[in-house]
Amino acid sequence: MRLLFTILITLILSFLGMAQNGTPEDYLSKEFHKERRDALRANMPANSVAVFFANPVRNRANDVEYVYHQDPNFYYLTGYKEPHAVLVIFSEPQNTSEENSVNEKFYVQQRNAQAEQWTGRRLGTEGAKAELGFDNAYNGNEFLDSNIDFASFDKVMYADFRDDYRDTRDEADLYDLVQSFKTQIKLINNYTIENKTEAIEVDANADMEAETIKTDTRTLSRLMAGLREIKTADELVLLKKAVRISAMGQREIMKAMHPGMSETEVQGVHEYIYKKYGSEYEGYPSIVGAGNNGCVLHYIENSKMKVENDLVLMDLGAEYHGYTADVTRTIPANGKFSDAQKAIYDIVYDAQEAGIKATVIGNTMQSPDTAARAVVYQGLIDLGIAKNATEARQYFPHGTSHHIGLDVHDPGTYGQLQANMVITVEPGIYIPIGSDCDPKWHGIAVRIEDDILITENGPINLSAEAPRTSSEIEKLMTKKSVLNGLELPSLD
Repeated sequence: MRLLFTILITLILSFLGMAQNGTPEDYLSKEFHKERRDALRANMPANSVAVFFANPVRNRANDVEYVYHQDPNFYYLTGYKEPHAVLVIFSEPQNTSEENSVNEKFYVQQRNAQAEQWTGRRLGTEGAKAELGFDNAYNGNEFLDSNIDFASFDKVMYADFRDDYRDTRDEADLYDLVQSFKTQIKLINNYTIENKTEAIEVDANADMEAETIKTDTRTLSRLMAGLREIKTADELVLLKKAVRISAMGQREIMKAMHPGMSETEVQGVHEYIYKKYGSEYEGYPSIVGAGNNGCVLHYIENSKMKVENDLVLMDLGAEYHGYTADVTRTIPANGKFSDAQKAIYDIVYDAQEAGIKATVIGNTMQSPDTAARAVVYQGLIDLGIAKNATEARQYFPHGTSHHIGLDVHDPGTYGQLQANMVITVEPGIYIPIGSDCDPKWHGIAVRIEDDILITENGPINLSAEAPRTSSEIEKLMTKKSVLNGLELPSLD
């Protein structure tokens, strides 16, 4: 009986995607990350090497850091969530004196019991091997004198440095790793780890050593964009979950919304739903703009104390295991669109329908925008808000589509649409107060955004669970929310 009970619990935990210690088990597998490294290697130029660095730790205030978030390319290739690390991928196996054949090297931050007591467990080299599947894992300080002969390669590829990292004074921090790499490829001179001698930039015109390093800061981003724009089956599982969580947030706020809510409270409802479903973070700063605030495309202050009878534009996305949704709905705070609000809303809805229909294999990334824009322009002209397309454009100032994935604006080649791409379709109309049109339109802002999977059988709206038509929104807003009974003591 006890054995049967144990088996049952194990099956339940497996079904829920949870390990027995309570942590999720539905992350991307080490096999996924290895396959992605192999795919990159297959596309690399002959006799080349690619070097990737983990994201820096960024300071928030005094001795408090921002929550760490890994560089998406680095995570895509490794699954590693810690800072101060380097990944080196060779296009062909390298024979070395200490190893027979190596096609990649992974340098991670060293285990440190004192540091781990404060900031949590580190994988270290053994964890990188056992949990992430790297055969050749080293402590970061070994990269400082890696003996990689970069001059022997026809191309050394890396992302251009933004220099937004700090010297933490710890050995083999990101600062040391980058400075050491710059020294190894002869971008700087005189940097030594022992006393952290100030680095001196190399004069490109100076007569340096005869040996030169052929560096390339452009090709790698193009190669990674080509890989990441097509989602694998494993990626789609996580991305679909992020999108569904985001749609659930939109549904719940439609039921909970009332004119007395603040923009911040609206944001909080969405983000609570995200956490309830296991989303670790928001994929980007949440945008909640009531009335004229919605005319600011990336309005993130969310500081209006009462949404009153305005339209409320809500552009938010849950991040689940690194993958980010991007879903926008615009709803009337009092539950009923006014005639003017509905007129603008329905134009945007029709434009989005046209854009979604254009997200088919063989079309370009511009196709949804072209289709949506034609509907918006004609609608604004018919309402007398604009005289022509040139005037109408000011009320629809952004593009319609972008890739989503590990980034909310995921990299891509932005060529033809292909199967298993996931892109947004997000037309909008924004009429700020003071616009040159009838004042009855002033302060109306509408954006509708959905995440569309491109398939051989046509587009699939992954966020369709969040109502889109004006009538569907009004209907759902009559329903009760599970949050309606939430009352907190007054702090007055």
